[in-house]
Amino acid sequence: MNVAIYGAGAMGTVLGTFLAQAGEKVDLITRNEEHVEAMNRYGAQVTGSVEMTERVNAFLPADMKRNYDIIFLITKQLDNKAVVQHLIKFLRKDGVICTMQNGIPEIGIAEVVGEEKTYGCTMNWAASFVRAGVVKLTSENNPKSLSFGLGSFHHHDSPHLREIQRLLSMMGEVTIEENFAGVRWSKLLINSGFNGLSAILGTTLGEIAKNKTSRRIFQALLKECMDVAEKSDIKIAKIQGVDVVKLINYRSKLKKWFSFRLIPILLKKHQHSVSSTYQDIKKGVPTEIEAINRIIVRYGVDVGVATPFNSRVIQLVKELEAGKLSQNMGNLALFQDLLK
Repeated sequence: MNVAIYGAGAMGTVLGTFLAQAGEKVDLITRNEEHVEAMNRYGAQVTGSVEMTERVNAFLPADMKRNYDIIFLITKQLDNKAVVQHLIKFLRKDGVICTMQNGIPEIGIAEVVGEEKTYGCTMNWAASFVRAGVVKLTSENNPKSLSFGLGSFHHHDSPHLREIQRLLSMMGEVTIEENFAGVRWSKLLINSGFNGLSAILGTTLGEIAKNKTSRRIFQALLKECMDVAEKSDIKIAKIQGVDVVKLINYRSKLKKWFSFRLIPILLKKHQHSVSSTYQDIKKGVPTEIEAINRIIVRYGVDVGVATPFNSRVIQLVKELEAGKLSQNMGNLALFQDLLK
């Protein structure tokens, strides 16, 4: 099968390098010209919890010529409809798109290519962009930490699904999920707490968990997501085999205290990670905060659950994008009125 990774930034480059190391031929496509040039000249280099450099086939979207059986979509959700309409031209008749984006992108993608051609995958690990040709794996390098949740909203098994599973297993553990909506919400749970907050405070997941005030905010963001999911009759799936909701959700002061104490332990494997939203602010490019926290706010409105912490995160990230706010831990003060 012809396979492409469309949106070979930090995460896509890590995945592509692991596949190249395993002997798989996958095209890496990105709009970053310097990144393309560096990868083609020197190979794709992954540093951090693993050190490897592999020869890859990288090029710009304008240079796409082949038709693909599988396209892994890892771009930001800024204009998904236009991106997917572009990709249709490079899909074989029975080709599929496997979105690995944040939020819940499958619904919009299926509206363009059809439900039967749309698969989704959550990546339960993190990476960051270092420089052209070089990315950093910030999660621990073991199969359980580098895990994937794979599925679809149409529950359609196919050779494509099994091939996606085979490819991703070259990097980490892959679970085909029956409750894929719940898997999507499990990733949304962590992203809603981490992505915006990492950007606003300019720090790592480990530092967020270490500081008691930022941990309270993180806990409140997760609580809003869990309450909205429950009211929406969505069962949030386990994360890497751990029932996070059972461990950190609370209805009493004692359970809230226990949840607060448990958060740093649950996040330890990814403590050195900074979010994609953090990286976007650093680069001065638009974030996909609307595809993450805004989903919880919108669902909250529909089911009558207040989401003030998620709304505040959206507001502050927008101020960061506009240059009205700078990234630093002093921004914790901007949540004080909600913490009372």
